[in-house]
Amino acid sequence: MTKAELIAAVADKAGMTKADAERALSAFSDTVTTALQGGDKVTLVGFGTFSVGHRAARTGRNPQTGGTMKIPARKSAKFKPAKGLKEAL
Repeated sequence: MTKAELIAAVADKAGMTKADAERALSAFSDTVTTALQGGDKVTLVGFGTFSVGHRAARTGRNPQTGGTMKIPARKSAKFKPAKGLKEAL
């Protein structure tokens, strides 16, 4: 499902215009991003939890040259689905 299809589906289900649904989706995305940047978790009961994961620095291999390279530590977004979402699938 693309972003445009998601917006159309939300607008249809909620009985709102596509413009309103797009603003709501953008606001949700911005809010989750801001919360994760601040180190917070975002939990939606019955859906799942968005959190920040930490990847340790490690040594990798360049597939073109075969040489080793250092991959720096970084943060990444994680999503853990809730029990209700798992059971629905």
